[in-house]
Amino acid sequence: MAKRKEENFVSPENAKRPRQEELEDLDKDGDEDECTVSFTNGTSTLTAAEVGIIESIQLRNFMCHSMLGPFKFGSNVNFVVGNNGSGKSAVLTALIVGLGGKAIATNRGSSLKGFVKDGQNSADISITLRNRGDDAYRANVYGDTIVVQQHISVDGGRSYKLKSGAGTIVSTKKEELVAILDHFNIQFFMKATQLEQMKEDYSYIMETKERTKEQISQGEERLTELKRQCLEKEERFQNIAGLSTMKTNLEYLKHEMAWAVVNEIEKQLNAIRDNIRIGEDRAARLNRKMEEQQVRLNDAENKYKDIQDKLEKISQETNARAPECMALKADLTAKKRNFNEAEVLYNRSLNEYKALKKDDEQLCKKIEELKKSSDQSLEPERLERQKKICWLKERVKSLQDQENSVNQEIEQFQQAIEKYKEEHTRLRREELDVKQAMNYNQRQLKELKDSKTDRIKRFGSHVPALLEAIDDAYRRGHFTHKPVGPLGACIYPRDPELALAIESCLKGLLQAYCCHNHADERVLQAMMKRFYPPGTSRPQIIVSEFRHEIYDVKHRAAYHPEYPSVLTALEIDNAVVANSLIDMRGIESVLLIKNNSVARAIMQSQKPPKNCREAFTADGDQVFAGRYYSSESTRPKFLSRDVDSEISDMENEVENKKAQLVKLHQHLSALEKDIKHNDELLKRCQLHYKELKMKIRKTISEIRELENIEEHQSVDIATLEDEAEENKMKMKMVEENMEQQKENMEHLKSLKIEAENKYDAMKLKINQLSEMADPLKDELDLADTEVDNQKRGKRHYEDKQKEHLNTLNKKKRELDLKEKELEEKMSQARQICPERIEVKKSASILDKEINRLRQKIQAEHASHGDREEIMKQYQEARENYLDLDNKVRTLRRFIKLLEEIMIHRFKTYQQFRRCLTLRCKLYFDNLLSQRAYCGKMNFDHKSETLTISVQPGEGNKASFNDMRALSGGERSFSTVCFILSLWSIAESPFRCLDEFDVYMDMVNRRIAMDMILKMADSQRFRQFILLTPQSMSSLPSSKLIRILRMSDPERGQTTLPFRPVTQEEDDDQS
Repeated sequence: MAKRKEENFVSPENAKRPRQEELEDLDKDGDEDECTVSFTNGTSTLTAAEVGIIESIQLRNFMCHSMLGPFKFGSNVNFVVGNNGSGKSAVLTALIVGLGGKAIATNRGSSLKGFVKDGQNSADISITLRNRGDDAYRANVYGDTIVVQQHISVDGGRSYKLKSGAGTIVSTKKEELVAILDHFNIQFFMKATQLEQMKEDYSYIMETKERTKEQISQGEERLTELKRQCLEKEERFQNIAGLSTMKTNLEYLKHEMAWAVVNEIEKQLNAIRDNIRIGEDRAARLNRKMEEQQVRLNDAENKYKDIQDKLEKISQETNARAPECMALKADLTAKKRNFNEAEVLYNRSLNEYKALKKDDEQLCKKIEELKKSSDQSLEPERLERQKKICWLKERVKSLQDQENSVNQEIEQFQQAIEKYKEEHTRLRREELDVKQAMNYNQRQLKELKDSKTDRIKRFGSHVPALLEAIDDAYRRGHFTHKPVGPLGACIYPRDPELALAIESCLKGLLQAYCCHNHADERVLQAMMKRFYPPGTSRPQIIVSEFRHEIYDVKHRAAYHPEYPSVLTALEIDNAVVANSLIDMRGIESVLLIKNNSVARAIMQSQKPPKNCREAFTADGDQVFAGRYYSSESTRPKFLSRDVDSEISDMENEVENKKAQLVKLHQHLSALEKDIKHNDELLKRCQLHYKELKMKIRKTISEIRELENIEEHQSVDIATLEDEAEENKMKMKMVEENMEQQKENMEHLKSLKIEAENKYDAMKLKINQLSEMADPLKDELDLADTEVDNQKRGKRHYEDKQKEHLNTLNKKKRELDLKEKELEEKMSQARQICPERIEVKKSASILDKEINRLRQKIQAEHASHGDREEIMKQYQEARENYLDLDNKVRTLRRFIKLLEEIMIHRFKTYQQFRRCLTLRCKLYFDNLLSQRAYCGKMNFDHKSETLTISVQPGEGNKASFNDMRALSGGERSFSTVCFILSLWSIAESPFRCLDEFDVYMDMVNRRIAMDMILKMADSQRFRQFILLTPQSMSSLPSSKLIRILRMSDPERGQTTLPFRPVTQEEDDDQS
């Protein structure tokens, strides 16, 4: 059951005192020889209980029972008997739950919904409590009985109805039931003695003490305030006499105030004059700087024009020489071809001459041999050799034809393999380019996907971490002003189609950061070192004083009625970002024109718009008045808003690259197969070629051997001599032809060399012009940048001068106003005080003193006419202070007395706790001795534990054992003794005990029963409800004892009948 609320406890004066009958119980129970009690009408004169006992109980759909009761209990001893499952424990469980106990306290379940019978929606419990006599609870409302009805739903909820004896519903709140149980001292599974009440009273008094201390503290604070008020009233009373002195002081302060105002205006005038003088000096310096800047700008523009003229001259000269160079190259090619052809003819004739000469030598040698030969007997053999030689020569010619054919095939295969290898190399380079492009696209795709959740990641995966570090450093005070960046994250294109053009214009500035001063720049540089590894490029840091307003650039901004400038095409919320882009890139003078041809027409075919230096197209191309540069980028990287579209396009590009790689791999594989196949064919041809060479050499060797045989042959020498003569004529003709070809070749060679010299000279001149143009281009870019820088510097000083002149004019106007104000204030001061006086205090201090003194005088004036009122207020303040001081002193004495009383009460509480402990031990030992048992009870009040040890032997002859070492009957008997001991010190109108004798033998059961009946007879003002499966037929007949026998439940039975034992009991129940 929940802890009782504080307001429901009765006061100590109304607390119940122990009845005389309770005091007599100790004497009766202490008699060890008396083991039985006779329940007769004359045994005791004690009356029955009047309040708090249970008169009847009724259950419906509770646990496994459809209906139990209604049935009534007697006022003293009640035995509920029956077999297991008959409903005994259900009565005890319903008693606990019906009087507000928790389900877990019954040891029958953890939730109330478990007590509703299966198949039913709810359960009902009705308990009737007696409410008679002087101690009745609200007898005028409830009458002689209080009916507690509880309804338990199947979902575990419950509701209460508290009815009077007449059946009227008095309350449905649990708080009312708690108040009733507190009044009757009905408790479940809680401390049943008055110790808990005493402890709570002690805690309550200690809380009261603390609250009283707080009141004393508040009173002391109030006492200080009252003392201050009392002193103020006393001072006010005493200051009435000094009123005239205060008026004199007030007049003097007014005089000082008048001239103090004049002094301050004069100081302000001097400060303004100093500022104007400094401003004029600064204006002069700005003029000088503007003149110097104009000189530097003119020099830069002249330098740019000179370099541009040189480049134009070189370009014209190069263009003029280009056709002549092409003609010389074509002439050189033709002459090289003629020379090569002549050289081939000459070499062919030379080879033919050498062959003829060799034949001539062989013919001469044969003729000599034939002339010397005189033996004609070998003529047939010679003819045979000649025939064989002719056949071998024909074979050599055939083999040479095959050799030439195979050689041509080898050349064809070599050319094919070379061509395939060149194609393979080209495809490999293309594959590498495609892979690099695909990897770049994949990195861009990853960055785009990351930027869907965080746009900052477009500027680098480490940029979010860098920005967090910048925020943390700014919170720590490391920056004067928080750096701004990256700038690309702070701008938004108004037209998404111009995003690429804006990126091409701003380039690296999109990733730049802005710092207010160089100190902030150094801190940011140190931070960037942690996020950008060595060797990688870091974003640019722009150092410029932060302003909250964007520059006024209307007078120098480019204007076109149809096309915006970069400045107007961007949404820029931060003035620092806009000013940085104006200073660094001049975005107010750059136009954005979507169409390329329109951009060329506007910038190059006619005079560019006013103040327009350059323009950018939607494709990112840069257009100047005389130049045009194409963009390498095809899509914006930082400023695009349609990220999903870009991701889709990038994914398509990646897929295209992958498909392209697949095709390249297929082509490469086919080329490699072709190269391998041709290489195999080439090797076969080369092998065949070698075989033919060997056959030719072998055949030629064989011919030579046959020709070199020394034999005397008889041949026709004349024929050989004719052949030799004819061979010589051929040699002469070939030699003459060779001479002509040689002369032609030498002539063509000289022409070729001359053409080469002319072409090389022209090419050298063109290369020299190109080499001259390259540094000029670099110088032109530097000069262009210098012109832009000087223009920005000039605009910067113009803006500074304009702003400074505005401020200076404002100061001069302020000076005029202050001089007029000074004249007015001096005139007013002379009217108040004609002679000027020296004033050391400031006007603000004097004003405060005047106001304070005026308020004081007004207050004195208000009270000056009623001196009695001032005296009365002073007396009241003093009385209030003395009264509160007396109360605080009284509370302090009360606290001191309360501490002494609490010390005494705590000692009494400890003594009462010792008495209850001793009484419980004595009862326990006395009850155990009825069976010659001995036992001990150890109370540990500090840890709130109780240990019991029992020895069933004889006195001190055996050692004490733990309860777990006892038999079932011994343990049950000891438990009964323990319960009766607790009952002897507990206050409750009724006691319930379930199956106390279930493990006892007949002897222990008889002794335990006698002890319980003896206690019940001595405490007839209390009710005892005992549940047991025994028949209790051996009990004596008495109207103080009521036995309720419960029948075994039958199938379909809805109520369990209770049979009264005696006619008197029936009369009493009715």
